Amino acid sequence: MNVSAGGRPAHASRRTVRTATLLCAVAAMTAAVLPASATSSARTGAGVAHPARDPAQDPVVVVDCSSQAQMRPAEYLLACGDGNNRLVGLRWNTWGPRSATATGTDMVNDCRPYCAAGRFRAYPVTVTLGDPQPWPDHPDLRRFTTIRLLYTDTAPEPVPKDVTYKLVY
Repeated sequence: MNVSAGGRPAHASRRTVRTATLLCAVAAMTAAVLPASATSSARTGAGVAHPARDPAQDPVVVVDCSSQAQMRPAEYLLACGDGNNRLVGLRWNTWGPRSATATGTDMVNDCRPYCAAGRFRAYPVTVTLGDPQPWPDHPDLRRFTTIRLLYTDTAPEPVPKDVTYKLVY
């Protein structure tokens, strides 16, 4: 148990716990992606000649509004500025080195008569992440840079039923 200078238990802040959890998750994702021979050589310190790095084998993430790496998130905020558009209930069918596909619901604020008084409306959607690129801030990771939304019923006005956005985070 951690104890503060005053003798009371020290409690980690939510941000510290969240950061530690994310770092552990990224370490686990990296370990899961590396071949067994690479992890065993790293543990034993054996000198092994490594072939050129294959970017298709790097972990691929989607970066959220807080610049945090996510893999298979259950929710994803599309409208970072005001929170008026969020993907929820995401069920990932695939998560590969080139693309990821999920089904879920796009919750969109209708902003009628204005956004603060608007109602969130549900739109069933198929989500496809694509175009993985190196993440400049994290050279060992690649991030998806496009998100395609295919509305399986109706789409929110004035959005087309099939739309692709560039992810800029």
